[in-house]
Amino acid sequence: MRIDILTLFPEMVRGPLSESIVKRAAESGVVEIQVHDIRDWAEGKHRAADDYTYGGGPGMVMKPEPVFAATEAVVEMSTERGPIILMTPIGRRFDHDVALELAEEERIVLICGRYEGFDARIHDHLATDELSIGDYVLSGGELPALVVVEAVVRQLPGALGCADSATEDSFAHGLLEAPQYTRPPEYRGWEVPEMLLSGHHQEIDGWRRRRNLLLTAQRRPDLLWSAELSDDERKWLAEQGVDPAESGQ
Repeated sequence: MRIDILTLFPEMVRGPLSESIVKRAAESGVVEIQVHDIRDWAEGKHRAADDYTYGGGPGMVMKPEPVFAATEAVVEMSTERGPIILMTPIGRRFDHDVALELAEEERIVLICGRYEGFDARIHDHLATDELSIGDYVLSGGELPALVVVEAVVRQLPGALGCADSATEDSFAHGLLEAPQYTRPPEYRGWEVPEMLLSGHHQEIDGWRRRRNLLLTAQRRPDLLWSAELSDDERKWLAEQGVDPAESGQ
């Protein structure tokens, strides 16, 4: 996969991309990530990429000329094609399913907003998709773009040291991940659950599944409403005082 990130602040993006899983995935050839400064395509002495909004109002808006020019030039840098995505608060909510969807693409182009957002013509005539990582305000789209990159790269074959890691993550099966423990088996009087030390892997899998269900019921009950549960699991949840049918309300 190739990922292109267009931004007015490239150094905000390059640092995190040079660490951890994303770095290793790039070094091993799983993904190619290129960062581009939109101002390289801005005209004029000051390479302005923003201007006042027509009709008045606070703040500045990103101009269409440099964003269109930068995106069209970057798209032609490779033969792969894929969605052109604006990182914007008005985009669809980014979640695990969207990460899986994007991981199937050969290429994605992420455009980071700044100031009061994009000229509407960028939304209407350049972008093919728009994403938001949540209902809160950030200064720009750089951090959301990094969130998207991290979540998508984790889903690419060969990106993680353990092939099962991505499939065992929270949300991978619509539930939160069970609590994890490591050595020592006892710390300050707090002991690792005896089941995890038993060596009975089938029973451990069942224990973890029940912990998945219970933690989800406690922390994100809305997820249980759409989860695929067996009759035995529904019965066990009922014994814990949980009704999955009411969890989505």
